[in-house]
Amino acid sequence: MRSRHRERHRTERIAWLRAAVLGANDGIVSTGSLLLGVAMAHATQETLLATGIAGLVAGAMSMAAGEYVSVHSQADSEAAELDRERTELANDRGSERRELAAIYVGRGLAPDLAAQVADQLMAHDALGAHARDELGINETFSARPIQAALASAASFAVGAALPLLVTALAPGAYLIPLLAGSSLVFLAGLGAWAARAGGAGMAVGALRVTFWGALAMAVTAGVGALWGVVS
Repeated sequence: MRSRHRERHRTERIAWLRAAVLGANDGIVSTGSLLLGVAMAHATQETLLATGIAGLVAGAMSMAAGEYVSVHSQADSEAAELDRERTELANDRGSERRELAAIYVGRGLAPDLAAQVADQLMAHDALGAHARDELGINETFSARPIQAALASAASFAVGAALPLLVTALAPGAYLIPLLAGSSLVFLAGLGAWAARAGGAGMAVGALRVTFWGALAMAVTAGVGALWGVVS
């Protein structure tokens, strides 16, 4: 007996991968840029560490709250659409069946076959069929606020901890180049890993993340240096 063919698609990872990559990227970029800017203003290492820890905690909480509110808004919109569709199915099931059949015709099925498919799918799970094929809502991509909030907060904390650790261990004379260089290396690694997890090109992913991170750090370092001269 032949074993059942099983496929694993990377789309299953999209929900948590997006939140995790966003959090880690923001953690490295914002904390690395913050520390670099303050260092360019000639702050002491104690001040840098206090600034970095405060930035880590505030950033993680901000990411969690922002992701929760944003994704929960999406979940609320999906729930409202499903309620509306449920009411339409209860009030005019025939029109909803024809609407579903028209969708399948638009995707290439013959009208008779499309009508049969619509009948069978609605007999099995009418709301599920309309949610998936009319509204574009399915379980793989549905909004999960708690998951997104936790993934963003945790990944931000991990990302922010990397430049903070470099700041704590680097000799004072080499702090700025080590902080900038290591942050870019961390970003390149993150971009490559995210691209690999999503099935995209690792080099392109690493370059894209590193470029924007370098730009953010350069601007922040410039502001810090200007502040150090003025003060």
